[in-house]
Amino acid sequence: MAPGDDADADPADDAALDALLDAYALKDERRTGWQLRGIDEPESVAAHSWGVAYLVLTLGDRFREDLPGVDRDRALRLAVVHDVAEAETGDVATRAADVATRAADDDAAGDAVDREAKVAAEREAMRDLAGPLPERVRDAWEAYEARNSPEAVLVKECDLLDTCLQALRYERGDRYDPERGDPDAFREYDDLDEFFATSEPRLRTDAGEELFASIRERYRAARDR
Repeated sequence: MAPGDDADADPADDAALDALLDAYALKDERRTGWQLRGIDEPESVAAHSWGVAYLVLTLGDRFREDLPGVDRDRALRLAVVHDVAEAETGDVATRAADVATRAADDDAAGDAVDREAKVAAEREAMRDLAGPLPERVRDAWEAYEARNSPEAVLVKECDLLDTCLQALRYERGDRYDPERGDPDAFREYDDLDEFFATSEPRLRTDAGEELFASIRERYRAARDR
């Protein structure tokens, strides 16, 4: 049998390629929050992950006072994989009402159950997606989920800021239509205000709050023009 035939294939390599192909579904997984708002051709989860990684690279130094000792290169690894489980589970939108509930009652039972179920589903997905791959892939995802390292905090700050920057871009481009989305999505918040309402309470650093305020100011100027 000639080299390259199935008899010479490395099963481990086959499994790794299969896992990579499964993860590539992230390129086609649209961000649910934008779809609910009727965004025209919304970004994919993979595009969002690139945005988060780019913010870590470009703005990471601004967080050093809040997060001393942060390793930007390690944070980049976390940023790349932080949403990869959604290639299997899909994207679940964070709604303003859920954030308000958490802010009012950190022990809200319903929210805790939903959060635990989401994390459990994503952890199961990572067993499939990262199983045949180097351990650093799963380790980076677990580190992000734990949120107990400066790198994980930095990535989460950039995750929230990326959403706000994307909302600003969509507002400037008049990219959404209430009739194209879910009518319930516009019940409590007009325009794209909800994305700022969900992000602000979850920021944990002074640098993140300052950047958030600047983005929101630009968003409001675009919204009210």
